[in-house]
Amino acid sequence: MSLTIDLSGRTALVTGSSQGIGAEIARTLHGAGARVVINHPGGAGGRVEQDALAVRDELSAARPDDALVVAADVSDPAAVAAMMREVEREWGKLDILVNNAGILRDRSIARMTEDEWRSVLDVNLGGVFHCCKYGLEILNDGGSIVSIGSLAARMGFHGQANYAAAKAGIHALSRVLARECARRGIRVNAVAPGVIDTPMMARVSDEARAQLAASIAMRRLGTPGEVASAVLFLCSPLASYITGHVLEVDGGFMG
Repeated sequence: MSLTIDLSGRTALVTGSSQGIGAEIARTLHGAGARVVINHPGGAGGRVEQDALAVRDELSAARPDDALVVAADVSDPAAVAAMMREVEREWGKLDILVNNAGILRDRSIARMTEDEWRSVLDVNLGGVFHCCKYGLEILNDGGSIVSIGSLAARMGFHGQANYAAAKAGIHALSRVLARECARRGIRVNAVAPGVIDTPMMARVSDEARAQLAASIAMRRLGTPGEVASAVLFLCSPLASYITGHVLEVDGGFMG
């Protein structure tokens, strides 16, 4: 028996989807037939906006009029509320919300500044709260929310107190929201990637990459596409009885 995930007729919003894992999630959902809203944090004319427009143009070339770019800094609740109103005005209700936007400000706790702590919490955790709060106002019953957590929430990697705390918060928030949204048939889950081979990893030395790979049962780094496939599954009818779950996509990370 052959199974195909078909999201035709559904509308998805992916935050932080101008590049990296977010862009790959947008491509994957679009490839399954969904209309996709590509979000970036703003700054007209900047590199991030250009990347978002490039993703939109790529998707539009494959299927016209099914990709839209909306700018909003997810750490700003007013901006998120405005983004949801714009999405509803342009395309109506949402069926899928993917909370992917995030930043890194790594530093040991002793050296971490208040701004480095607060900015990561505001974007990585506050942004998920804002998008869920205002997204639920336009999310159809029976829809799906998937937030990108991290293996860091469980492992507690050195220098990532802010990031790990935020991602652990996402995992907990997803479990709470799963209970609160069940009566509307909305499923809420999280995906926790391990070490993924993104452009950010290009700055890591070959020696460090080899050490990381040696800590993974599958002996390699993951790809953005593998994270996106997990998100697609959780957004699909194949995951109709899965909610409040954190799905680790880490190749068997052993630490």
